[in-house]
Amino acid sequence: MTSSELWTRETADRYDAEEAEASSAAALGPMLDFLAELAGEGRALEFAIGTGRVGVPLRERGVPVVGIELSEHMAAVLRRKADESTLPVALGDMATTVVPGEFTLVYLVYNTITNLLTQDEQVECFRNAARHLGPGGRFVIELGVPPLRFLPPGQVAVPFDVSERHLGFDTFDLVEQVLVSHHLTLDGDDGRYRRGNSRHRYAWPAELDLMARIAGLEPERRVADWDGTPFTQDSAKHVSVWRKPV
Repeated sequence: MTSSELWTRETADRYDAEEAEASSAAALGPMLDFLAELAGEGRALEFAIGTGRVGVPLRERGVPVVGIELSEHMAAVLRRKADESTLPVALGDMATTVVPGEFTLVYLVYNTITNLLTQDEQVECFRNAARHLGPGGRFVIELGVPPLRFLPPGQVAVPFDVSERHLGFDTFDLVEQVLVSHHLTLDGDDGRYRRGNSRHRYAWPAELDLMARIAGLEPERRVADWDGTPFTQDSAKHVSVWRKPV
């Protein structure tokens, strides 16, 4: 068991509805194009595949996909969309779980590497990706840039969503490099709000490059989004690609 927090059945059952916008064809299209091109004629392995928000449509594009997922409840939701023969899923943590075979692509999206709350576990995640890749294979991570530029002296909270049905803000422990995402979500039409939070270890792009080097991977590309927008000092997130040497 890693330090990742387990998703409950209740969270898994409402996940797809709450992430409907991120699961739309418009949102997923550039990501699927990006991943399918890197996978080529080979197989893809998704770390923390969840409910199959990305893995299922990528499989429908003809890319053979295998998943690793820590939460049996998230995997159960995926099973409503694709059976084991179509999209195999191994229950376990993404830092140490090994599945059979070799892959041209391993990918980890939607800030999920931050679910591993220690640097050692994040390094092991890179090593596990390298373990599964064939020569020339790629590891892809999608991750937000820590928004510490928004923290004036003495402030530890940054809002990331203020909308009619949801209030979200992150609080930071700058010593431990940990943030807590807080959510207040309108639950139904009776005016009640559901409160939730999750812990994450944030990491800078340069730190991920060092983790990749430790795992024997080489940096190949970093862009600001799945459309390939150049990454700059003002980018809110990055999509990074590392390659296993031939």
